Amino acid sequence: MPFELRPYPSETLKPEGDYLQTTWENSVYPMAEHFGVKIVLPRVSPQPHTHLAFEGYQYAKEKGKGNEYNHRMLKAFFQEEQDIGSIEVLTKLAGELGLNEQEYREALETRKYKEVHHHALQHAYSEANIQAVPTFIIGDTKVQGMRSKLDLEQIIDDELAKKNKVVD
Repeated sequence: MPFELRPYPSETLKPEGDYLQTTWENSVYPMAEHFGVKIVLPRVSPQPHTHLAFEGYQYAKEKGKGNEYNHRMLKAFFQEEQDIGSIEVLTKLAGELGLNEQEYREALETRKYKEVHHHALQHAYSEANIQAVPTFIIGDTKVQGMRSKLDLEQIIDDELAKKNKVVD
């Protein structure tokens, strides 16, 4: 689900600033190394607003390519340091996935999916009370932050057991 830590028009962070440098050095890079994920703190400064990329996700989802789209956007930003706040960059990336570039660009320029994205954010902020990424909602349990596979499996098993008790 879409989630923006600093939605437009909030000011975004600068990668050269102390906060991001320290956070990535102390938390993100060690965690990425632990999980074998190649990732870099993108030098795009300031960090782009992501509302257009998320609106583009709604288009891709309609076309049956939502998961591919998300993977490509994350790779473009966190591995290739591309500016995913740029309509030109987003359109090129959508085209790489086989999405119709003209339709996609028009959807972003007209803000066709603005309300759908806004509704998804409202759900995350208000209804689900999400305040961090990643957040997983498994049954009645909300899990914020990174957890091991074993922890997640245990939470799933616990939730399934609770559900089965209610059914019995």
